[in-house]
Amino acid sequence: MIEGVSRLILDVDNQDRALAFWVEKIGFHLVQDAPYGDSGRWLEVRTRDGANSLVLSVRKGERPITQDELPTSNVFFYCDDLPRTYEELRARGVDFPQPPVEQAWGWWSIFEDEEGNRFALGQRER
Repeated sequence: MIEGVSRLILDVDNQDRALAFWVEKIGFHLVQDAPYGDSGRWLEVRTRDGANSLVLSVRKGERPITQDELPTSNVFFYCDDLPRTYEELRARGVDFPQPPVEQAWGWWSIFEDEEGNRFALGQRER
């Protein structure tokens, strides 16, 4: 039986810029940076909780179309205190097209990486 998700592929335009964003601004950990194939590079970062890794893969197609208040990615991140995390990440230069807002189902927001990808960020229920 399938036990869970180990890696998510994230399309980026520039792997070095994406690596700096995810490690320096978001606080994820570098897992692997190695040659891949003839001219590629396997670049992988792990979430702070160690549950998942993002593979930062060079985008092969068009950038996703952004719409107000909607993520362009199906990846939904979580934190323990969204208002505090929002302030910390903004201080590090992370852009939030949708600041934290409390909905009937909980807190959520949208942040954007430097590659134009938008992600949902919610607060984990305790």
